[in-house]
Amino acid sequence: MTIDLAEYVPILIFISIAAVLALAMVLGSLVAAKQNPDAAKLSPYECGFDPFDDARRRFDVRFYLVAILFIIFDLEVAFLFPWAVAVGDIGWVGFGSMMGFLAVLTVGFIYEWRKGALDWE
Repeated sequence: MTIDLAEYVPILIFISIAAVLALAMVLGSLVAAKQNPDAAKLSPYECGFDPFDDARRRFDVRFYLVAILFIIFDLEVAFLFPWAVAVGDIGWVGFGSMMGFLAVLTVGFIYEWRKGALDWE
């Protein structure tokens, strides 16, 4: 089995063009844009509180709740797309399974809503 390196030339050309375009965009941004960063732009975190305080400081548990809710509903969508593609092939059993899954998530969402986890006051 012989490897012909000429087959990789289009890939090399594509990577070269992508690198040149990326470099041109970055350099163009540095040249054309006004460079005036402030403390907020230079801050490494945007999490709702000042990142330069003590790391052991207590903060609101709602940050965790929002993150958990995001993960739950992000996973729901991650399972929903492949199911929607294959729903014609899996039949009524697959449809019923997904409706059960969505029902469990809906019950969890209603529970969180009633407990006030979605209220940010």
